[in-house]
Amino acid sequence: MNASSQPRRQQIPVIVLAGFLGSGKTTLLNHLLRNRAGNRIGVIVNDFGAIEIDAMTVSGQVGSTVSLGNGCLCCAVDASELDTFLETLTGPAARLDVIVIEASGLAEPQELVRMLLASDNPHIVYGGLVEVVDAAEFDATRARHPELDRHLAVADLVVLNKTDRVGGEEQDRVREAVAAAGARAGGAPAVVSATYGRIDPELLFDPALRPDGEEKTRQLSFEDLLLAERDDEGCDGHAHHLHAAYDSVSFTADVPMNPRRLMEFLDSRPQGLYRIKGFVDFGSGDRANKYVLHAVGRFLRFEPQPWKRGERRATQLVLIGSGIAPEALGKELADCRESEDPGTTQDAAHERSMWGVLRYVRQPGDDDA
Repeated sequence: MNASSQPRRQQIPVIVLAGFLGSGKTTLLNHLLRNRAGNRIGVIVNDFGAIEIDAMTVSGQVGSTVSLGNGCLCCAVDASELDTFLETLTGPAARLDVIVIEASGLAEPQELVRMLLASDNPHIVYGGLVEVVDAAEFDATRARHPELDRHLAVADLVVLNKTDRVGGEEQDRVREAVAAAGARAGGAPAVVSATYGRIDPELLFDPALRPDGEEKTRQLSFEDLLLAERDDEGCDGHAHHLHAAYDSVSFTADVPMNPRRLMEFLDSRPQGLYRIKGFVDFGSGDRANKYVLHAVGRFLRFEPQPWKRGERRATQLVLIGSGIAPEALGKELADCRESEDPGTTQDAAHERSMWGVLRYVRQPGDDDA
């Protein structure tokens, strides 16, 4: 079977960054802008108010759209304007790699997620809901805003911020409470600890395939200045150790994957597994295409892409999470391989097993890319 259409333009992940007032959302966002791994980031600040305080904090300016001076853009919008600004930011002229929506401290983040999932913009893909929680004020925030549990229940990643202000036992208690609230939705989110919003950007997006230094001469970016500051201080810097907050698993298989077994693995992926990225070879399930896999939290999508002439046919995946068991996950994935490739003749059972995969493929008629 051939589920492919013409190759599509690369979709831009859109990440929702949420958290109640004072949790450290804007601090985390500024950290991402300074450590953006060469990416051009579009920032949408959703304030629902007349004074765009967060937009002013992030960009130092007020206006509908402002340049952050490093290839990044910032827009201050109302929810009703979201689609309009996404259309602008996903245009070829913007040349963005990732978009971050900073939700208002009083916003319902699940509404923004619902709007993204329902969007007919073919150039975006859901990049996850990140909920920032103040570890030191968790109980007080929960008492003041009981809806926090509802936010945690739909979060894909929880950043337990300001952990330098609480002891180890208290941090463990808050982490358990956060995981328990998230588990009510059928699977607890990944939880990572942070101080001053410093998380590894690789949790949220990949390093840019197109480096910043395309131009021979360019203006120094926030990232350049921060690196220079670290060098001047002679400090290892927290960012050098940010990867310690999570685990990653790299998996490669030269034998095709069994569609049914892989879908069973994906449907029951463990607590704390936040992102899966890469591509899958289903062998005789679809000899013409590899299947690009994008999973974040509970969101899952496959995109068929034609194999290039001479390209090595293999499955290559990277799994990222917190508190996961890398060796066990690697073994589970290995068990998803075909015991032997059925060959060029597809039997009915093997063809039917691809339907589990095709449920997560955006159909050709769904976009005009």
